[in-house]
Amino acid sequence: MSSSATSSARPAARPDRRLRRRPQLSEEVAAHLREQIMTAAIRPGEHIRMDETAEILGVSVTPVREALLTLRGEGMVNLAPHRGYVVADMSRTDVEDLFWLQGEIAVKLALRTADAITAHQLNELESCNERLRASLASGDGAKVADAEFEFHRLHNLIAASGKLSWFLLSATRYTPAQLYATDPEWGEVAIDSHSRLIAAYRAGDRAEIVEQTRRQFTDGASRLMRHLENAGIWDTPEETDDTDRR
Repeated sequence: MSSSATSSARPAARPDRRLRRRPQLSEEVAAHLREQIMTAAIRPGEHIRMDETAEILGVSVTPVREALLTLRGEGMVNLAPHRGYVVADMSRTDVEDLFWLQGEIAVKLALRTADAITAHQLNELESCNERLRASLASGDGAKVADAEFEFHRLHNLIAASGKLSWFLLSATRYTPAQLYATDPEWGEVAIDSHSRLIAAYRAGDRAEIVEQTRRQFTDGASRLMRHLENAGIWDTPEETDDTDRR
């Protein structure tokens, strides 16, 4: 991600509830802003105003400043002279790389899980998948996101690869969970992929384990790419002008 400069400015969209004050508050603000950036709710080149963001989230300016420092270190925002923090450019390659990295780590973890998983743990994964199915039917995006997280948390614990799981968790910080959690089609793919993955573990089919593990990341990447393309963050000035004339 590289810098981009435009004169537009818009604060982060208002969340469903105001954040409470607690020690990890700056991490929660950073997570909120990542989601906004990754979904183009805040677009490349836009100025993130600390005071407005703090007011929207119901926090002081301090955790917002700390969050922006974190995001600057991740290359998601840049510090522009006389303008403060602006959202960095995000290319198609950036998105592809994020999901490629997640997929590669996840495959390694899945193959280790295949060597260790027990019948009881398979049953637990099935229960997690049923919870995801019920959450999807309820239409509650927060519950869907929690159920999906719990499935993969349990799955990755079985692999007993703490450092590798940590790297995957770090990479998935850039995955806009709520975008997927509110997409019923994504949910159906996730449920089906989980079911096929569990069946592959039972059958000892390592090729199918790899295929189903990659499937969710490939699907996630394509959905996010479509979303960002529809948002127009990669439109050239010429393309925008042509659209306006039509």
